[in-house]
Amino acid sequence: MVAEDAVLLREGLVGLLQRVGHEVVASVGDADALVAAVRADRPDLVVTDVRMPPTLTDDGLRAAVALREEYPGLPVLVLSQYVERSYALGLLDSGGGTGVGYLLKERVGAVADFMGAVDRIAAGGTVVDPEVIQQLVRLRQDPLERLSPREREVLGLVAEGRSNATLASQLFISEAAVNKHIGNIFTKLDLPANTEGHRRVLAVLAFLRA
Repeated sequence: MVAEDAVLLREGLVGLLQRVGHEVVASVGDADALVAAVRADRPDLVVTDVRMPPTLTDDGLRAAVALREEYPGLPVLVLSQYVERSYALGLLDSGGGTGVGYLLKERVGAVADFMGAVDRIAAGGTVVDPEVIQQLVRLRQDPLERLSPREREVLGLVAEGRSNATLASQLFISEAAVNKHIGNIFTKLDLPANTEGHRRVLAVLAFLRA
């Protein structure tokens, strides 16, 4: 079964799988259709994109995690342009990590490699892109280890509720320097500008959890 909202890529995957002898029981373009099709057809393997309708965020990956919970042992290969770390961990942890794969689209360089991954996952194996592994290992490390001693000091004072002006006065540095330290902290804690929620609060939560 193939789930991919980009029509040309979806048709390409279907054609590729059929060319080497696989039967594609359904090809769908959104996460809701994927869930319905799996329930109807119970495929031997699901190949799905991460970002699909309805929200065009991580619907495909969340559907894959849910389907693995609903059908333990369902082989799933996720293809993505990005590493969606939180759900990737959920996907790779599901079913004891067997019959699952997470590959970055731009790094699948050869048809033979892709088909080999499909066969290994269908047989219960695990295939994960090395870049995905690297990012997941980073996630499992203490995020505060990436901060410099000064940045840890700044974050500790932020956690105490100090203003930037107070921080600057207490550390004998300018407010511009404080802002630079805080920007570095956000970057190192993987809190980009479009992070949902207040980055200052999220950074403090990371500090308190460490």
